[in-house]
Amino acid sequence: MRILTLVTNDHAGFFRQQVTGIRARGHTVDVLAVPGYSKEVDRTVLTHARYCLRSIGAALGPYDLVHANYGLTAPPAVIQPRHPVVLTLWGSDLMGKYGSVSRLCSRFVDEVVVMSAEMAVQCDRDCHVIPHGIDVDLFRPLPRETARRELEWDDERHHVLFPYDQSREVKDFPRASRIVDRLGTELDDPVDLHSVSGIAHRRMPLYMNAADVLLLTSKREGMPNSVKEALACNLPVVATAVSDLPALLADVSHSTTAETDDALADAVQEVLLSGERSNGRSAIDSLAIDTQIDKLERVYRSAIDE
Repeated sequence: MRILTLVTNDHAGFFRQQVTGIRARGHTVDVLAVPGYSKEVDRTVLTHARYCLRSIGAALGPYDLVHANYGLTAPPAVIQPRHPVVLTLWGSDLMGKYGSVSRLCSRFVDEVVVMSAEMAVQCDRDCHVIPHGIDVDLFRPLPRETARRELEWDDERHHVLFPYDQSREVKDFPRASRIVDRLGTELDDPVDLHSVSGIAHRRMPLYMNAADVLLLTSKREGMPNSVKEALACNLPVVATAVSDLPALLADVSHSTTAETDDALADAVQEVLLSGERSNGRSAIDSLAIDTQIDKLERVYRSAIDE
């Protein structure tokens, strides 16, 4: 297959893994990204208008399919008249500011892929639930001592991982900070909160293996890749009850979802006092990147055959 892939952020590790996986199956994938992805460059309406025109022009090429990744790339995919369209929604594009755009465009595409059952309900049409796959060879358990030595983390302190940019409001870093501040007054050993973002994806397993627990305080999520990657490293996870996380974490040891600050703090404290890892890797068998690509290929063929 020849696939034109539209995307807002072609720097995302999970997106690059997806493209690499599809190409490895012998398909041709041409990526057209919205320009200006950086904190220094603000995208404008004009940026997206120009991108829309470029995308429609690119779709005149000899493709079998257009795959729009993220809702803001859906309009040009829908407008171009030549090829079937698959729309993948990542989470904030459906549940955030531009959700109405995504829902409207989803009515006019051939197939829709979402990250969770919760998203499928919000989309209000037939969807394929296919979470982004993870590289289980990259994200794997490593000796904690080795990871901490590499990162120069003090082994006499507790380490809580918050794997997001503090400025992303939906991730609610202030809440994570409040929870960890409270724990610092209740435990004998100091507790460090590590907000980690903007580093090379290949280095994230070091942080996952060095930490004692991943704390996710998001207000909403599609299906957070950081949680899946943590599970692959057997890192305990304590999270707000967003997306399908209650079901995903139900059978994972030393991991849970909770609603209140007190419940989240109690759960993190329990993990820190136990000092144990989770059995999370056993819960992500169906979330490997190869499984995602298998399912995505079937969606592509379904769209083309319609």
